[in-house]
Amino acid sequence: MFLLRHGQSYFNLHFNATRVDPGIHDPELTPLGARQAAAAAQRLASARLTHIIISPFTRALQTAQPVLALHQVPVKIMAEVREQAAFTCDIGSHPEVLAARFPQHDFAHLPPQWWHAGVETAEETSARANAFREVMAARETQATTLLVGHWAFIQALTGVALENGEILQYEPSDHAQR
Repeated sequence: MFLLRHGQSYFNLHFNATRVDPGIHDPELTPLGARQAAAAAQRLASARLTHIIISPFTRALQTAQPVLALHQVPVKIMAEVREQAAFTCDIGSHPEVLAARFPQHDFAHLPPQWWHAGVETAEETSARANAFREVMAARETQATTLLVGHWAFIQALTGVALENGEILQYEPSDHAQR
């Protein structure tokens, strides 16, 4: 499988410059983030993807769009792969708002508040990553899945901190629980 961290968001832009939470809920991609998403899609153009899993945060959904333009495969929106809740950017949008913005995806299965309330501990994020790893390790071996997700979740899953728009090839069955 492949793991793709979303492109630069407006939260990333402001927070990286100031180290202060700018108070942006569910931020969109910056122009640089959109270019990172397009570049990632090009790097994945020859991959034989069979499924795409996307976090319901806007920045992940926007990052997935150029990939989906090249790969017409089933998509699953999974709240379980969301970012670790630590900042205002980790407050999501309600499913009906997401459905209006991204009508090509199904959000009906999400509860009204699918994101974590308050700050999420590293242990809670690791537990979500471990559960996801188990599901992915049990998948059909010929399936090639792309996860479009977030820094802390991918780090909890793999031990690797990805930059915005970076892709990591990953085999869940090769990794013991962390």
